[in-house]
Amino acid sequence: MKRKLFLILLLLLITINISGCWSKKELNEIAIILGTGVDYTKDNKIQLTYQLARPAAFGGGGMGGGPGGGAAMNQNITWVVSATGDTVFDAQKRLAQQIPRHLYLGHNVVLILDERLCRHGVLDVINFFHRQPLSRGTVWVMATPQEAKKVLESHSELQMTSAQAVGFLARLRTGYVLRFRDFSQDLASRGTNPVLTQVELKRQGVAQGPGLEKVHHHQEIVLTGAAIFKGDKLIGWLDCRETQGLRWLLKGEVRRMGVTIPSPICPGKKISLEVMKGKINIDPVYQKGKIKFFLTIKAEIDVIEQQDEEDFTRPEMIKAVENIAAAEIRQRVKTTLDKVQGEYKVDSFGFGEAFHRKHKREWSKLKNRWDEEFANAQVYLTVKVKLRDTGLQGRRASLKR
Repeated sequence: MKRKLFLILLLLLITINISGCWSKKELNEIAIILGTGVDYTKDNKIQLTYQLARPAAFGGGGMGGGPGGGAAMNQNITWVVSATGDTVFDAQKRLAQQIPRHLYLGHNVVLILDERLCRHGVLDVINFFHRQPLSRGTVWVMATPQEAKKVLESHSELQMTSAQAVGFLARLRTGYVLRFRDFSQDLASRGTNPVLTQVELKRQGVAQGPGLEKVHHHQEIVLTGAAIFKGDKLIGWLDCRETQGLRWLLKGEVRRMGVTIPSPICPGKKISLEVMKGKINIDPVYQKGKIKFFLTIKAEIDVIEQQDEEDFTRPEMIKAVENIAAAEIRQRVKTTLDKVQGEYKVDSFGFGEAFHRKHKREWSKLKNRWDEEFANAQVYLTVKVKLRDTGLQGRRASLKR
């Protein structure tokens, strides 16, 4: 009995000793990173940029002056700091000499990579952040044709920081977006090539209000397309329209995508539709040494706006709109396919992974030259659209004469 009691007491003492926060850091000892940018300089150096939260600005009473990022824009709520080195780690060590706190990546929202770095190759940079203990797989990764540092130095009229603005744009899913963990997986896959969101600074809107007439117009962060990679190197860009086609090909589901089509009964008039639900099925076929892909897209759409008096109580009108919408979606997808498969000659859609799942034996022979095989593959595309909701009325409001 005494021996059991002694063992229990010993275990309690050991538990108390090992459960202490031996490596903890107080909040006033850390520098919280909100956004990260990496540029490749003209002299082949790595420029690392961190957007850091200023503790006084994010503390109680530090954000006075009204709601939204615009009102707080001049409150200096962030500190953007950069350093250059031979590697990312070298640059970070130089940054540490400027920052009187421990760097903390746990709240990082976005990693922005500039075009020069992307064309040089991003693998070393991605591996560095993989090794960081507090680096999160949920960070949004984006590419920019501009300088990543400049993007992080920008302000947002509606969000407190530019990093937050990027995060909200990504969560709205208005374009193609990718997280760090997914980008890393795509880099390691032989059946697909990575695609990143393209982000840029552009002049947007006009700030209005007392005292704002003297404020210079600034540039807002905008999602402007997608960056196409071959392995870890950038080879080209897609514009916004081509990126819409990319979303159909890359994602298992597509939601909240706008499609505007010509009216089937009135030339010059338009009907705006919204894709409420969309899916793509990829069926790879291998016959006599030739690769074929049969793609079937199914979409459910709602009517959002019409410029003419189309009567959606008539079945023939519904069918006409469905057919025109299907043709429009098909054209968008085909445009993207032609550019990526025909011009860039890479598989950015994960078709190789679908082929691997269905034809494992053949895949083992083709995987080392998959991009070349994919460039010569035949792709057959079918689009089926169902009009789900026409709005509150069968016909739009009109004036009686």
